[in-house]
Amino acid sequence: MSQTRKGNQWYFGMKAHIGVDGSSGLVHTVIGTAAKVADITQLDNLLHGDEQVVLGDAGYHKKNRTLDSPEPESGPYIVTPYRNTKHRPRTEEERELNRELASLRAKVEHPFRVVKRQFGFTKVRYRGLAKNTARLHVLFALSNLWMARRQLLVAAG
Repeated sequence: MSQTRKGNQWYFGMKAHIGVDGSSGLVHTVIGTAAKVADITQLDNLLHGDEQVVLGDAGYHKKNRTLDSPEPESGPYIVTPYRNTKHRPRTEEERELNRELASLRAKVEHPFRVVKRQFGFTKVRYRGLAKNTARLHVLFALSNLWMARRQLLVAAG
């Protein structure tokens, strides 16, 4: 693990990158990296190959793979929210699309909420990247059980 700077503030730690199934909201891939690793470098590792559309924030944006580009590269489209620019505010259609994308992206953010609030994992101690990544795997597996607990109880009888 290493440190990185955001603005004038220095941060020490790691990032958790997760891939979430769009229909169930369950985590299928967990990758732990140092804090200074860019999000876009982990995009291909988070995909399992059957995706047609990928929802992500601006950190996962890639040129020539968005819905706006005329001929995207091979691979899924990456959908990011529209932003205001200095010269042009968002239109009403763009605002409506952002609302729809936010409701879909909430499925990705929900496992982070479970890990932070239900299991109390908000800060990382220095144990090394491998040990902290192993802990992330366990926590996100537990978050899958937490989110699917009602379906599991019904199936168990």
